Amino acid sequence: MSTREHREPGPDHPITVTPTAGEVVVRVGDVVVARSSAALTLQESTYPPVQYVPLTDVDPDRLRPSSTRTWCPFKGEAAYFSLAVEGRELPDSVWSYPEASPAVAGIRGHVAFYPDRVSITVG
Repeated sequence: MSTREHREPGPDHPITVTPTAGEVVVRVGDVVVARSSAALTLQESTYPPVQYVPLTDVDPDRLRPSSTRTWCPFKGEAAYFSLAVEGRELPDSVWSYPEASPAVAGIRGHVAFYPDRVSITVG
């Protein structure tokens, strides 16, 4: 049996979760799949910031649950969704942490999008 490593953010790997200033709009082409004024910005170490949008602000007709799961020792297990837009499916383009670790508990109930598969604007 293998166990998953759990780690806490700290000086060597800081993680912050803060409210995003302004509205976040996520599009696939011209189709808006999410719009939120309650998004959160997760800044992890030296990685680019990630916008986490409340699941309630995502068009539910666009989301298709995926069986894909990944593990982050700082955030927990990620669950994925594919996006269905204009007759095509973008596999595993959206992820969430349904049981996010206590250090990033604010992102529970939120989803993030791969920026190379969608257009994300903040402002």
